[in-house]
Amino acid sequence: MLVLTAQDQAKLVQMDEVIEAVSIALAEYSSGRAIAPIRMSIPVDEHHGTALFMPSLVAGADSLGVKFVSVFPDNKRIGKKTIYGLMILSDMTTGEPLAILEASYLTVIRTGAASGLATKLLARENAKVLGVIGTGAQSKGMIEAVRCVRKIEEVRLYNRSLDKAHALAAELREEAGSEHLRIIVVEEADQAVQGSDIVLTATNSSEPVFSAGAISPGLHVNAIGSFRPQMQELPSALIAQASKVVVESIESALDETGDLLIPIAQGVFSAEHIHAELGEIVNGLQQGRDNEDEITVFKSVGLAVMDVVVAKLLYDRAMQVGIGQQVNL
Repeated sequence: MLVLTAQDQAKLVQMDEVIEAVSIALAEYSSGRAIAPIRMSIPVDEHHGTALFMPSLVAGADSLGVKFVSVFPDNKRIGKKTIYGLMILSDMTTGEPLAILEASYLTVIRTGAASGLATKLLARENAKVLGVIGTGAQSKGMIEAVRCVRKIEEVRLYNRSLDKAHALAAELREEAGSEHLRIIVVEEADQAVQGSDIVLTATNSSEPVFSAGAISPGLHVNAIGSFRPQMQELPSALIAQASKVVVESIESALDETGDLLIPIAQGVFSAEHIHAELGEIVNGLQQGRDNEDEITVFKSVGLAVMDVVVAKLLYDRAMQVGIGQQVNL
């Protein structure tokens, strides 16, 4: 069995390849050709954490596996990461375990890729200004993926801890090198939204992180932070006025995210107003962006089909190039 660390995985694929893998996974899911039960979420309330268990089979991509992820926001107080995880990938023919992958990096790149795919299908073609609320590990993958599909010229970063925003800004400037990319840190979340073409939210907030008054026509939002019914990153007014609200899985979204469940409970939105699953747009069954002024929202809760297909891509590439450690259990 192969073991792939985060460092191994970072050597194996480019973001455009991950976006393509996620596109395939979601297309298979929305076509009914994949199995992805609603993930089991176990709250660890005494430590303000959540443990997530996510199995999936995507036969068309020869991908079978299960991912475990823990999300413990208080870890930052003791110098540990917020997210830890492992992915077990198995042979679809025999059930034999093929690989164990460190899954926090896998989660970052597949979550980023989902936002990149949504941006490709839903954001304005000429989008140039990107606002980011929440500058943890997930945001970096999202920024990379958005820059893969749109020519971003300005990135505005907001975090409740401005030091963290400045740290990410320094990383992005170093990686951009001589590329034309303006990176600024703003002191209020609304400043990251006002006048932006695309907004990313990646927080653990239980209440909206920006105001509805900051929204402009033509805005596209990728939101990944709300993965429990009591969590809400987006103002209900945004969900209510959006021309298109898109998810990975309607079933999962309506089971898990307060970004939809809270506006539904408030009576300003209904499940019937969800425009589409992202895979339906990939498959041409539903329309992406129709015009320059409509407001679009991609609400992600994560879906295991993405994990197993990206994990299989990483495994196949690792076997080709000889990266990773073989172990016998």
